Formats: sequence, C-alpha cells, structure tokens
Amino acid sequence: MGRTYTSLCYHAVWSTKYRRNTIRTDFREQLYQHIGGIIHNKDGSLLEIGGIADHVHLLLAVPPKISVSDMLRFIKSNSSAWVNETVHPQMKFAWQPGFGAFTVSYSRQPNVRGYIQNQENHHGAITFRDEFLGFLAKHKITYDKKYVFEQEIYG
Repeated sequence: MGRTYTSLCYHAVWSTKYRRNTIRTDFREQLYQHIGGIIHNKDGSLLEIGGIADHVHLLLAVPPKISVSDMLRFIKSNSSAWVNETVHPQMKFAWQPGFGAFTVSYSRQPNVRGYIQNQENHHGAITFRDEFLGFLAKHKITYDKKYVFEQEIYG
C-alpha cells in the first residue's frame, strides 16, 4: 500500500473570550466563510459550522499531516485576527483559550450536522456551559472545573 487513507473527522467547539456575545449577526456568516477558507487552505474540509453569539461549533475533516490541536489553534488565531483587522477594528474580538474536539465516525456525521445547524433553538433550553460540560461527560473526559472556563477578573 503506497498511500495513506484517513477519515479524521472532529466536532470542535469553543467559546468567545469570557463567553461574551461578540459573534454578532452582522458578520457571523462572513466569519463562518472565513473559517471555511482557513480550513481549506490547510487541506481540511469544513463539513458544517454554526453557533450563537458566544461560541462556535465545527464539523471538520483534518488532514493527517496536521494535528487537530494545530489546526484549531490556526483557525482560532487567524479568524480572530481577521475580525479585528477587517470586520470590526474598533472591537477587540478574541476566542477563549482551549477548545473541545470530539471524534465523529462517518455514520454519526449527519446527526452532528443537524445538531450544529440547530444551535439557535438548542440554546433556548441550555447554556453553553452546560452544553460543553455535557460533551465532556458524554465522551468520558476527566477535567478540573477550575480550568474549563476562563473567568474574567475585575478590579
């Protein structure tokens, strides 16, 4: 066998800095398109994207030559720079450190796509915090609560 064959699909999710509502509807679709371009430029594929004002979900295929951590770090840094330089230079847009990334089998991709497409309705009943902690529990990921969400410190 002379070639490498992979199916490296992930459901990735992360929030804005301090979970602020900074993904505004006036540029959300542009941001999603830009993220798709970033992924494409790294030879990956964006299969679905969605979210609400304080977080984003992606279903993406990552090529084997790049780690999922490197891909997501690249997406986050380049997309926040794009918002700050192009869309809203007067607004300080930032993503919160870290992310969640969960493997998705081919057979489960339609379900994950539907979940991502339904974010607006879904978050009428559940907070991002509860959603994210639910993902960690579902995937049996051990964590320390004090490190999951960055807290804003005043004064």
